[in-house]
Amino acid sequence: MEGTHRVVSGGGRRIHLVEQGAGPLVLLVHGFPESWYSWRHQLPVLAAAGYRAVAIDVRGYGRSGGPADPDAYRMAELVEDNAFVVRALGEETAVVVGHDWGSVIAANSALLRPEVFRAVGLLSVPYAPRGGPRPSDVFAGMGGDEFYVSYFQEAGRAEAEIEPDVRAWLAGFYAAFSGDTLPGPGAPDPHFVGAGGTLKERFPAGRLPGWLGERDLDVYAGEFERTGLTGALNRYRNMDRDWEDLAAYDGAAITQPSLFAGGGLDASTTWLADAIAAYPVTLPGLVSSHLLDGCGHWIQQERPDEINELLVGWLDALPAV
Repeated sequence: MEGTHRVVSGGGRRIHLVEQGAGPLVLLVHGFPESWYSWRHQLPVLAAAGYRAVAIDVRGYGRSGGPADPDAYRMAELVEDNAFVVRALGEETAVVVGHDWGSVIAANSALLRPEVFRAVGLLSVPYAPRGGPRPSDVFAGMGGDEFYVSYFQEAGRAEAEIEPDVRAWLAGFYAAFSGDTLPGPGAPDPHFVGAGGTLKERFPAGRLPGWLGERDLDVYAGEFERTGLTGALNRYRNMDRDWEDLAAYDGAAITQPSLFAGGGLDASTTWLADAIAAYPVTLPGLVSSHLLDGCGHWIQQERPDEINELLVGWLDALPAV
């Protein structure tokens, strides 16, 4: 695909992005463990539809800056990264669309900087307002095997599992949460780690998901082999800090026009079904909400044509800027 790679920097921020097209700005924010490349199917389609599509490498990923201090990966900083990119591109406002952690970052961007982000699209991970107990307490109280988010908390622990063979670990992780390769009924849940075990022990082995070619895997693996995983994992290591930082937004609704799409086989949508049910209160500007049957977690790569159609239709119906 054609696209212009750029790095925008200033004030201690350095964000790599890929842009294509001209028109109203649409900022695309990826999740874990991914990169701007996760939007490769959306960039040309959005550009052809009359939008300036921009996919970033989130802080700590790819060719964007990756501060050493774990504290630098708190949600407030990632929101400001997004606002900085909009300004650096000479724009005043943008639509922000995110997947996985990018969905959470996009939602908070709309919540904290409504004057910049005029609409928000959320893929795979529903919006759930800040509230309830401290996240680490919630995860610790789940009982049984260790939840993957808890496993990711200790600096260096997950890195020691992943970094000796990044490519194989990524292949297993992507397969574990894809609609066509996720573990069958009765198989150990790959969201959890057994006592003294690793996540990869529960990954399916032997084949890649249909959406992930060998070249695609090479792109992802090449980035993480170069950068390591610490920057990406630092997002998880700030969940308690975010809970403290965002106390003033407890239960807050996002009022801008919004879109949600999730996979019918994705635990993010089944575990957070109550959050989706609460959308009339938490997302009063919701235009449409979609669950794609048979789809796993990597929704815009598993079902690019469907997601592209949903995004373009939603964008075209937004108020003109």
